[in-house]
Amino acid sequence: MFNAITKFMDEKLSTPMAKLAEQRHLRAIRDGIIATLPLIIVSSMFMVIAFLPNSMPQDWGITQFIAENQTKILMPYRVSMYIMTLYAVFGIGYSLANSYDLDGLSGGILAELAFLLTIIPSSIPAQTEAIASLASQNAELANYLSAVPTGFVLPMTNLGSAGMFIGIIVSFFAVEVYRFTQKSGFKISMPPQVPSSVARSFEALTPTAIVLLAVATVTMFICIDVHGIISKIISPLIRATDSLPSVLLIIFITQFFWSFGIHGWSIVGSLARPLWLVLLEENTTNFAAHAAVTNVAAEPFYQWFVMIGGSGATIGLAILFAIRSRSAYCKALGKTAIVPAIFNINEPMIFGAPIVLNPMLIIPFIIAPMLNGLIAWFATTMGLVNNVVASSPWTLPGPIGAFLACGNDWRAAVLSIVLIILSILIYYPFFRMYDKQLLADENSNEIVQD
Repeated sequence: MFNAITKFMDEKLSTPMAKLAEQRHLRAIRDGIIATLPLIIVSSMFMVIAFLPNSMPQDWGITQFIAENQTKILMPYRVSMYIMTLYAVFGIGYSLANSYDLDGLSGGILAELAFLLTIIPSSIPAQTEAIASLASQNAELANYLSAVPTGFVLPMTNLGSAGMFIGIIVSFFAVEVYRFTQKSGFKISMPPQVPSSVARSFEALTPTAIVLLAVATVTMFICIDVHGIISKIISPLIRATDSLPSVLLIIFITQFFWSFGIHGWSIVGSLARPLWLVLLEENTTNFAAHAAVTNVAAEPFYQWFVMIGGSGATIGLAILFAIRSRSAYCKALGKTAIVPAIFNINEPMIFGAPIVLNPMLIIPFIIAPMLNGLIAWFATTMGLVNNVVASSPWTLPGPIGAFLACGNDWRAAVLSIVLIILSILIYYPFFRMYDKQLLADENSNEIVQD
């Protein structure tokens, strides 16, 4: 039966799944947002440091120092997380342009231009004589007014995750306009003698003019609030993403793709990561403001409570391979894979066991993370652990990453350990069957050789 299932998966499902994984627009979203992850992870560590006094003795010198300089410590986080869409848009435009064999830099700059044109600058008037007179009589008011800029400023509301969907849309629009002008010849061409960098600049004049006029007309002359419209459309989707059925569905689809050797997290992440970023930013903003943190299913939730040791929570299987195997192959693989699994690198297990196209191991590969997600969801909603508020480096061991992601909550580390033990128990009966099968094959091969 297992052989029949394997044959069906290989012949009927693998090719369509692989084609979907390579779809250029999905790949551009994935590449663009993933490029921002170092900024998000590193800046989140600054937020973790800023709130260390909450879990440290108050009479320590380091505690007092951090508390006094909390605003400055948080600044790297604010200029990273709060404007992350600016970074992502450039990456999306760059990646999509490269996929069409166009100049990546021009594509990234066009995408950035299109996005910024959707953010309408606000004008802050200068102080009037009357206000200046009042300020001269009130030192507190004078200090406040001295910190207020004048002239045009760019509102930050939609520069962060809130503007991610508009950023994706206008990035696609800008690059597709660029592609159209190149294919149709509707561009300014320079003689061959002109340096290529200069020629590319002139070739980008036409798409730049089209993008600028089109987007500016919609947002600044017709005055259509594209961010407000998209926000109303996706708001129910964001709320739906932060639900238990959505969590279980995302986990299942991710594992389903991995079952064919396709990076499920990349495909699912391409679609869901903009929503996860909105949820995470809301949590971190509320956490920094000492307000209630309510969102559960931001991306770190999956990283530290669901995919412990990598997709499929395979750290449980790696431990079994390392300490309980009887077959020579499983023993060797377990010794090789256990250390990477501790640091959430599980390709040795997925492709070495293998789990890919192996129905015997695919079953627990799907069940383990889904059960982890179910338990972690209820643990979070019941207040047994804090909600995730930060992105920790994904190569940290699970308990440590969970501790940091939940705002230095030791209970999160305990939950991570419990879920690792649970994954061992889920994988165990399937591991025993598979190990027994391999052992029988090895013994039969020895008999044949003798």
